[in-house]
Amino acid sequence: MVTEEQLKKARDLNYLKSEYPKDFTPVKGHDFSQALDFKELLSSYKTTGFQATHLGIAIDLIKKMREENVTILLSYTSNIVTSGLRDVIAYLVKKKLVHVLCTSAGGIEEDIMKCFKPFILGDFHADTKELYTRGMNRTGNIYTPDEHYVEFEKFLLPILEKFYQRQKDEGKIVSTPEMINEFGSQINDKSSITYWASKNNIPIFCPALVDGAIGDVIWFFKNKHPDFKLDIADDVYNLNNLSVENEKTGAICLGSGLPRHYMLNANLFKGGVRYAVYISTAGEGDGSTSGSKPSEAYTWGKIELFKPYEKNSVLVEGDATIVFPLIVAGAFVD
Repeated sequence: MVTEEQLKKARDLNYLKSEYPKDFTPVKGHDFSQALDFKELLSSYKTTGFQATHLGIAIDLIKKMREENVTILLSYTSNIVTSGLRDVIAYLVKKKLVHVLCTSAGGIEEDIMKCFKPFILGDFHADTKELYTRGMNRTGNIYTPDEHYVEFEKFLLPILEKFYQRQKDEGKIVSTPEMINEFGSQINDKSSITYWASKNNIPIFCPALVDGAIGDVIWFFKNKHPDFKLDIADDVYNLNNLSVENEKTGAICLGSGLPRHYMLNANLFKGGVRYAVYISTAGEGDGSTSGSKPSEAYTWGKIELFKPYEKNSVLVEGDATIVFPLIVAGAFVD
């Protein structure tokens, strides 16, 4: 039998006296018994806990960026543009709510491809062989027909010819920011991120422009014109200068990988971004840059170090297709 003394000891070990902090936030969810107010619903995320609280913090940090007239840099991986988030980003660029973009090659070319025909909503578990024989390329549950790449090549070749001719006549090599801006000026489609970026003079940086269909077309083109060159040095030169020249910068990072690192690395030379919002599903266990958290970025000087440093950055662990529209609704739509 357990003795009274043992029971008392067990009780004392399990029920320590609680010491509440002087200022604390009670955990509380949204009250759906009242008439639905979307802004109040979003506000309730901050007190819900877990990633909902981080989403609420992300909204607050972006509001601070806007209130303090911070230069907002938005990075996103190509799958973001594959999805319907392309339309959300196009809205932000159209309204000049973000000031600098950084993406991968797919984030450029798929934006252009969607101007020709829409992508197709499909199934994660579709038959692989059937999709291949139908000329359908699958990204998650979204299909991109081969036809898009044919149309994209038709769009890109005259641009390459234009810059190649200039290279021969003037000796001037086209830079990646210049080529991307040309895409935007030529596409003439108001659904396009690149269109609005060109129109509103919002730079798009892409350090790996040839990693995708753009590179495929350039490969074919360069086999006909072996002396054709593409200068990527202006990309890093302009981005680093832009970061240093702006007193305050803030980062919103959809996904991770090269675009996020490239954008944050440009801010090393000014002591880091003032605010940072990460949205990612990657884990940090393998030590990859993609899985790194804001706490790691502080050690490199990519995010400005405050005390406590957590106040100026947040990681929302979740799918950007779910999270980002809510953040935009809370932080950018008045």
